[in-house]
Amino acid sequence: MTQTATSGEVSKAFGRFSRRALVEPLTITNRGDEALVLMSMQEYTRLKSRDRVAMSLDEVTQDMRDAVAASRAPEESKAFNHEMD
Repeated sequence: MTQTATSGEVSKAFGRFSRRALVEPLTITNRGDEALVLMSMQEYTRLKSRDRVAMSLDEVTQDMRDAVAASRAPEESKAFNHEMD
């Protein structure tokens, strides 16, 4: 379950909330709106490692194009073929 706290609560007890955020990300609200997320460096690093790089078509090398053309979807993906109908 996601933890949530107001910015006022967090500012008054940052130590307690930061320790809790080491276990599970904490959503911090400001005037009722979700504003920030406090999380462990380990979780942040995990999420950042999933970033993708966007390239323009001019930046895509022929080797990259060949690799995409030669790639094949894994067998497990056939389970989703019905979604194309």
